[in-house]
Amino acid sequence: MQKTEPYKVIRLSPLRKIIASRMTEAKQTIPHYRISVDIEMDALFALRKKHNTQNPDHKLSVNDFIIKAVAMALMECPQINSQFVDGEIHQYPQADISVVIAVEGGLSTPVVRNANNKSLSEIASEVKSLAERAQKGSLKMDEILGGSFSISNLGMYEVDQFDAIINPPQCAILAVGSAKSKPVVKDNNIVPAMVMRANLSLDHRVIDGALGAEFLLVLKTMLENKNI
Repeated sequence: MQKTEPYKVIRLSPLRKIIASRMTEAKQTIPHYRISVDIEMDALFALRKKHNTQNPDHKLSVNDFIIKAVAMALMECPQINSQFVDGEIHQYPQADISVVIAVEGGLSTPVVRNANNKSLSEIASEVKSLAERAQKGSLKMDEILGGSFSISNLGMYEVDQFDAIINPPQCAILAVGSAKSKPVVKDNNIVPAMVMRANLSLDHRVIDGALGAEFLLVLKTMLENKNI
């Protein structure tokens, strides 16, 4: 009788080795803490639907709106837009947003540079191009390195919420879940609303809780009031 092996050995790919090394470094060296906020998305969904109906060849995703809103919020809360390098805080004047993308065998983090000065359509086009080339493994190093803030969105997988690990030397990452219909109180009445949970992971060496909370409040206000 042939003996059955108790498990299957899978060798780490070069990409998986890099991910394992960087995430271990992040968890061991960065004092993570997390804060979260619920964001009502009905008005933004309506705006997106109107735009996509009027511009079927240049459609926008929810993530495009989130990237733009995050970039603008970083301009109002510049302390969040930082890296921690060799015991120094490097604060950046523009929002270079690393977008976490699932690829075969791991993750890629292409950067939308200067996102605060780009239109939603420009961001959408760039993210699409970066994502396509990430899947093919054809991104250049300067398209992956140097981001000042990261966004990880698992909303398309119906995930309610999750915690993301900071991508060093960055100091923050936003984890975005799925928007779902939930009861909310408005004018003393319970009404349905599409609510998205956003979890912000922060490096406590650089960013204190009040600053993180201020950033989330600015982001929530922008998305709920379509100030994008």
